[in-house]
Amino acid sequence: MGAFERIKVMLGADPQKPTEFTPEARQIHDLKRMTKADFEALKQHARDHQLVTHKWRNRRWAVLLFSNLLFTFSFWLDIQLLEGSLSASRFAGFHLIDLNSALQVMLAHKHIIVNLFIGTATVFVLWAALGGRSFCSWVCPYHLVAEWFEWLHLKLVDKKLVTDHEFHRGSRTVFWVLFSLMALVSGYTVFETISPTGILSRALIYGPSLALGWVTLILLFEVLYSRRAWCRYVCPIGLTYGMVGAISPLRVQYRLENCFHEGDCRKVCLVPHVLDVVIKGRAADKHVAIGPDCTRCGLCIDVCPSGALRYDVKGLSKLM
Repeated sequence: MGAFERIKVMLGADPQKPTEFTPEARQIHDLKRMTKADFEALKQHARDHQLVTHKWRNRRWAVLLFSNLLFTFSFWLDIQLLEGSLSASRFAGFHLIDLNSALQVMLAHKHIIVNLFIGTATVFVLWAALGGRSFCSWVCPYHLVAEWFEWLHLKLVDKKLVTDHEFHRGSRTVFWVLFSLMALVSGYTVFETISPTGILSRALIYGPSLALGWVTLILLFEVLYSRRAWCRYVCPIGLTYGMVGAISPLRVQYRLENCFHEGDCRKVCLVPHVLDVVIKGRAADKHVAIGPDCTRCGLCIDVCPSGALRYDVKGLSKLM
């Protein structure tokens, strides 16, 4: 899948089955024959040898909690190491401004603010290197809270007490445009007011506010009606950082020769469309980089029993 096709999928288009395969990929597809018994044997082998872990999930949670609590303790202890919030901050004197927040502010003011533009440069370089949507899973406090509440939603679905409702993924693109137009027309950063990312970040630093009621309503909607609805179908932050992540050298790589297509990775993925390539017969090459909408959360790597998914840096050896 080319770069343009990956961007289309991120904006809401459905992944398409490739029409051309490399000779290596075609040979691997032709050789693969598995029965249900083979799947069960593979899963049992993974359990026996502890191949399925929570290693990357635990590391991610630790980084996320540390980065957010650093704001809190810097403010409470007045050490001025990390000032501000996730929307705009200053770390050891360096200005850090969220890309989506900067865009909203400049649209509201209807001109490019030089200091604001400079403040986004460091953030842009950081997430261009690490993968834009890494922000969502490794830094965003709402992602962590929603991930915990997702467990409750899945329990209720399993007990048939609720049903998961899906929306078209293109709705996120529509919301991105709507929030941008509202900022441009009203001169007010509407999204920043209702963003659960900003609300939770400020609540951790400066204390709770009534705005947490809005976050609670979103979580209830996700638990009772639609799994991870805000991140999947509404939040423009993920789309903004996904564009940045399109040029990132750090990605999750899929290795066709190691895959047995048991599908556990897609079950845990926040954005399962990026793992369309793991469906049998979908990989056009034996090694495929997962698309820019991937949050690099590592859940798919943790649950893969055969090591078919792993972190990789383009042009360098794998991280693991």
